[in-house]
Amino acid sequence: MDKFSHGGDRQSIAKELNCEVDEIIDLSSNINFIKPKIDIDFNTLAISSYPTYDKLYDTISKHYDVYSNQIELFNGASSAIFSLFRYLDNKTCYIYSPAYLEYKKSAQLFNYNIKLINRFTNIEYEVEKDSLIVFVNPSTPDGAFYDIDTLMKMWIDKNCTIIIDESFLEFTYYNSIIHYIKKYDKLYIIKSMTKFYSSAGIRIGAILSSKDNIANIKKTEPLWKISQFDQNYIMEVLKDKDFGNISREINIKNKNLLTNYLLSSKYISKIYPSDANYILVELKSINAKEFQNLIKPHKIIVRDCSNFDFLDDNFIRIAIKSEEDIMKLINAIKIMKLL
Repeated sequence: MDKFSHGGDRQSIAKELNCEVDEIIDLSSNINFIKPKIDIDFNTLAISSYPTYDKLYDTISKHYDVYSNQIELFNGASSAIFSLFRYLDNKTCYIYSPAYLEYKKSAQLFNYNIKLINRFTNIEYEVEKDSLIVFVNPSTPDGAFYDIDTLMKMWIDKNCTIIIDESFLEFTYYNSIIHYIKKYDKLYIIKSMTKFYSSAGIRIGAILSSKDNIANIKKTEPLWKISQFDQNYIMEVLKDKDFGNISREINIKNKNLLTNYLLSSKYISKIYPSDANYILVELKSINAKEFQNLIKPHKIIVRDCSNFDFLDDNFIRIAIKSEEDIMKLINAIKIMKLL
């Protein structure tokens, strides 16, 4: 598979199976299957003039409990990552891996000296002074949340520039490290609003940092990056105050359901504990591609994790979806005699 490819290619699978895209159960994409309530008529949006973002910044600043001048918004978290790597000038970049592959891709594109740290086995590795640190928390593709206070102390003592990706934090009950922004001026926090708010087609991501850092980033960015549709959708979504707890509770319940079924499979070596809306599964006696091919006729896809650093072709990621979709996967596995 392509070294930077992601999950979620329903169109290709539907074409291969000669079926409708909506028939594909996509367990490869870790977008929240629960959708927030919205009450908005997009036909009434004024789109003939250039957008202004004051209300959007105010809404998101309240949501993350930071000042508006500590936020820069982007057309998705991937765009934020790309822009940040273009803006920073560290020579060496440490990526605690496996990690979201856009970090490695961006580091390569902008000619950083990339050093990968295996966070499963070597998380306390001593990094170089003045380097760039990338840590995804909760992690991907395994979904583990880390208490990184000890690591933060080491990175700060080494005068590192720090990127913490909290794109999946809202699936957990853990706290952000936003409070560190007041303590350390080389910290950048990446937030994605597409994952938790079930809106991969609505592109809003953010960088949170000190007001000086944000002011300097803004100098390198275009004026208009977000459409009226994007910003009105997100502002409406954030009005649903019950969504967070409801979503977390259902995702946790369904994750436990899936995990309990999979534990009985003789073809599974390990299920990694996850705090996010997906689980990492290590297979045995079968590899990821073989597993995919077995469930594909049932119109189900999972994520082959063989292109993640420090993983091989025995790993798959399964996203948490509805109870109905989970049971379709379990039944398919039973038919294939994998349970």
